[in-house]
Amino acid sequence: MSRPVFADPKTDFVFQRIFGSEEHKSALIGFLNDVLGLDHAHRITDVSFLPAEHRPKVSELKYSIVDVKCVDARGTTYVVEMQVLNVEAFEKRVVYNVAKAYTNQLEVGDDYPELDDVIGISICDFELWPRQDGASVPMLSRWRMQEQTSGVRGLPELQFVFLELPKYDTSREPESLVEKWAYFFREARNLTMIPPSLQHPPLVAALEAARTASFTREEWDAYIASGMAIQNERGALTLARREGLEEGIRQGIMATCDVLGIEMDDERRARLAALDAAGLEALLAHLRRERRFP
Repeated sequence: MSRPVFADPKTDFVFQRIFGSEEHKSALIGFLNDVLGLDHAHRITDVSFLPAEHRPKVSELKYSIVDVKCVDARGTTYVVEMQVLNVEAFEKRVVYNVAKAYTNQLEVGDDYPELDDVIGISICDFELWPRQDGASVPMLSRWRMQEQTSGVRGLPELQFVFLELPKYDTSREPESLVEKWAYFFREARNLTMIPPSLQHPPLVAALEAARTASFTREEWDAYIASGMAIQNERGALTLARREGLEEGIRQGIMATCDVLGIEMDDERRARLAALDAAGLEALLAHLRRERRFP
């Protein structure tokens, strides 16, 4: 197959290549500074990648494409994660992942003052908080603890940042640095050149790391495999949801028949098992309307 000019940065292989390697570390540093909105006095100038043994061990990671963990000169740890699928309890897993990175800082015998802040940054290829009328969560949202009566912020040790890519307004060119990064994640694989709107050094570095012409054959194969893994997981999740929906409708039909005094013999059970979601919904509607089994 012909190669696109730039690979999809949302895939496991490319995300790790851009944000998880010493070679392209300037892209990660620039991304952190831009997303966190750090001024000149507080900008991150360097990071060190945490070794694997310091990474939280989470059993339910098959839906997490990749995460990168690093620490800056002030000791703040950053957990950067790319998530393409909206799975059950995703927010809980994000909190667990960040909290684990926080507690993993302590070795046996260390004191609590040794603990430094941890900031989790989740890039979501879905709307975690869907848009609605009135107050809504913006594309880039930042979360930290707050006293509920006074509104005073405190306990900054754990902070969370979410970048919801579908909330980017595709009707216009990106303007802010955050919009430029959202555009990069969404559109990099469709670009044939680096557009003027992305002529920002960290973004240029990220795009150059994603340029497929620099991939070896083995790296290209790894990229294709990571893309297929996403499709397989998406298909498995869709199937599970469809099967769950169908089973829920079947239970509704059984309950309706019980209320109406309709006997469910073996023949009717077999018919019920053979129907898909559309057929099940039609049967349930018929039962409620005609109050008899067709």
